[in-house]
Amino acid sequence: MLMYITWDVNPELFSLFGREIRWYGLLWVIGLIVAVYIVQRIFDKEKLPQKWFDSLFVYMMLGIILGARLGHCLFYEPAYYLANPIEILKIWEGGLASHGGVIGIIIAVWLYSKKVTKKSMLWTFDRVIVPTGFTAALIRLGNLMNHEIYGGVTDQPWGFRFIENINAWKAGAPPIFSEPSHPTQIYEAIIYFIVFFVTMYLFWKTDAKKKQGLILGIAMIMIFLSRFFIEYIKKVQVDSELLMRENTGLILGQWLSIPFILWGIWLIWNAMRKPKEEEKVVVKNEKKTSNFIIKK
Repeated sequence: MLMYITWDVNPELFSLFGREIRWYGLLWVIGLIVAVYIVQRIFDKEKLPQKWFDSLFVYMMLGIILGARLGHCLFYEPAYYLANPIEILKIWEGGLASHGGVIGIIIAVWLYSKKVTKKSMLWTFDRVIVPTGFTAALIRLGNLMNHEIYGGVTDQPWGFRFIENINAWKAGAPPIFSEPSHPTQIYEAIIYFIVFFVTMYLFWKTDAKKKQGLILGIAMIMIFLSRFFIEYIKKVQVDSELLMRENTGLILGQWLSIPFILWGIWLIWNAMRKPKEEEKVVVKNEKKTSNFIIKK
C-alpha cells in the first residue's frame, strides 16, 4: 500500500486590510530578523563602527532582493519578462532565484567593501555568511507552505501530495493534488540548518575567521554541492530546462551551482595556504623591530 502525506496547508496566514499575509512572507521576515541580530552581535563583539553595520544592512537587502528577482526573470523566463518588463516588479507574485540572490549579494558586498569598510570582500563575506543558512532554511519552509518548488514523484512514505491549483482552491474550487512527490523544500531546509550550525560554530568557537574566506568556502561547498544533487530529484520548473537536461544531462540550477562549488574549493585552498591575520601582524612587527635594531 502506497503511503504519503497529503499537504493541504493554506499558504495564507491571515488577511490584513484585504491583503493576504502568507506564511512565506512571515518566515522570510523571521529569517531576516535573526540574520540581522546575529550580524549585529558579530559587529558588536568586534567593536566595529555602527555605521558599518547600518550600511551593510542596506547594501545586503538591495542585493538579495534585486539579485533574486532578476535572477529568476533572466535565468528561467527571459523571453517572457523581457517582453513584459513591468512584470519584473511584481515580486509579491513569486519568482525568486537563489543563484541570482547570491550574485546580488556578491555585487553588494563588493560595493560595500569598496565604499564603506575598505576591507577585503572576504572579510565581509566571512561575517554575513554566518546566519545565511538559517534564513535560507526558513525561505525553503516558506516554499513548502506555498506548495511550490517540490520534487519529482516518489514511492517513499514521506512523499507529499501538494495542491497544484492553489489559487483556485483558495477561491473555493476542490483541490487538485500532485502525485506523491519528494518534499525537496524540507531536504534543502535541513541542509541549510546544518550549514547554519557549522558556520556559527566555526565563527564563534574556532579561529577560522582569521583565515579569510575559509568559512565562506565551506558554506559555498555545502550549499551548492547539496543543491547540485537535489536538482536531480526536483521537479523542473520551466519547460526549457527539460530540453537542457536532454542535451547536457544537467538543468540550469546545476550549471549555476558549479561555479560556486569551484569558488568554494578555491576559497578553502587559498585560506589554508595563507597565514592567519594575527600571524601576519606578528611577522610585520618582527620585521619592523629587526629594521630598527639594524639602523641603531
